[in-house]
Amino acid sequence: MTTVSTGKSPSGKNPLAAAEAADKKRKIAIQVGVAAVLVALVAAIGIGIAVKKSDSDTSTSAAQLPATGGAVTETGTVVIGNPDAKVKVRVVADLQCPACKQFEAANGETLAKAAADGTASVEYQIISFLDKASTNQYSSRAANASFCVAKSDTTKYQSWLQTMFEKQPAEGGAGLSNDELVQIATDVGYTDPAVATCIEDKPYNDYIQQVTQTTLQSGVKSTPSVYINGQLNQTDAIFTENGLAPVIADAAK
Repeated sequence: MTTVSTGKSPSGKNPLAAAEAADKKRKIAIQVGVAAVLVALVAAIGIGIAVKKSDSDTSTSAAQLPATGGAVTETGTVVIGNPDAKVKVRVVADLQCPACKQFEAANGETLAKAAADGTASVEYQIISFLDKASTNQYSSRAANASFCVAKSDTTKYQSWLQTMFEKQPAEGGAGLSNDELVQIATDVGYTDPAVATCIEDKPYNDYIQQVTQTTLQSGVKSTPSVYINGQLNQTDAIFTENGLAPVIADAAK
């Protein structure tokens, strides 16, 4: 009897079909492996670029800030008082801002006292988004002066700030001249010629623009913005005479 072959093995499986299936699986596995390697490579390249960009940004930031240390931090703030105090107050302000002037009049002495007696450290973030409110970029020049005097002597900084707000020019006209800014600093006690030179030369101008953009992008919506231990305080206390005194006292408990 002649048996006709069906192409099947005794077990009932087709060897050719099994070989083709195995080969197909190997190809898929290779393709998946190659894709995984490519994805990993792209990710590695992306991370490398991000790291290089971050390093570049950091270098640029450091280059734009002429001098740090002491009261002037790398984030563009001026810290007054014990930085380890239990209460940390952060004030974001523009020296051309009328509401900031009201805040200073109401709570400037409260903050000075809290910093002096060790109850709180006060961190001033002076920005300049109101250059258009004057005809001579007063906001930026005043912010530059803030760095100049802070680098010279922090003990007079809050007195300088108070005087600057008292002499704040009206919006829409010319702001104080550089000579007037130098005179204010001198009257407060900043007699070092380096302060006058700093005010005239404006070495912090580019850095101030960077700090302003970074601050606004961080979520600050208006000035003054006052933070107590990281929490934004938008109550009437900031415009009430000595209104922050009980707030700081409660935070110190």
